[in-house]
Amino acid sequence: MKRIMICGAGGQLGQKLIGAAKTLDDVRVFAYNRSSLNITKPDDLRVALREAQPDVVFNAAAYTAVDRAESEPDKAREVNVEGVRRLAAACHQANIGFVHFSSDYVYADGYDRPLKEDDRTQGSSVYARTKLLGENEVLHHHPDAYIIRTSWVYAEYGHNFLRTMLRLGEERGQLSIVNDQIGGPTYAADLAAAAIRLAQSQAPSGIYNFANAGQCSWYDFAARIFAISGVHCDLKAITTAQYPTPAKRPSYSVLDTTKISAIVGAPRPWEDALEDCLARYRANVAL
Repeated sequence: MKRIMICGAGGQLGQKLIGAAKTLDDVRVFAYNRSSLNITKPDDLRVALREAQPDVVFNAAAYTAVDRAESEPDKAREVNVEGVRRLAAACHQANIGFVHFSSDYVYADGYDRPLKEDDRTQGSSVYARTKLLGENEVLHHHPDAYIIRTSWVYAEYGHNFLRTMLRLGEERGQLSIVNDQIGGPTYAADLAAAAIRLAQSQAPSGIYNFANAGQCSWYDFAARIFAISGVHCDLKAITTAQYPTPAKRPSYSVLDTTKISAIVGAPRPWEDALEDCLARYRANVAL
């Protein structure tokens, strides 16, 4: 793995993939953001692949506006399904390794224990359906690819729950946060490092789950963010029914990471990862 190509390099995961890849010895990194590579455009793909000549492609490009997707299904499908199909097929044709990122949203609801890779899937929203269809395209067009399902991804930059909470916590004296959706926060830096290690391994292709260890509700996550950050904001726990959204969210989407842990090592607790992220956030703000 001497040449790595990253799609969606402008996002929080893409930036962490760049950082993780650059720690490797004797590796060239070719990073493309949305303006330099639109995965829905065949000409863009041909140019980028010809320029990078990668050994492996990491696809962090995705339509992730979960609620807006309900009113923009064609746009979500164009990126999450059609673009992914073109990218996976092009990589397979050129004998290029492929790592694609998916979502906890693809699982069927109703489980009360951590979700395994072979558990039932069911798209309960436009976003969920397009991510699931994208997985199917990868499995069909690039059988040797890795698909990593993850959940509640955040970083010290970008658009995510952590950044939103820090902003709103400073602006408002009270926030109402959903307390009956349970999942696993995932620090993008940990996800990127795991993806790089998986790509370097000789592990079988297919679907893998990754999230930081442990589980919490969005309310718990916000409370820990404020406690570590020293933000004084009164939190009120509410139900999903009290906070209706256009797209349905999973009520329980804790991921079982046993499969990937055997290859790249067990993920650290989400609380430890959050402390690390917030320390980096404070350092960046200080600059």
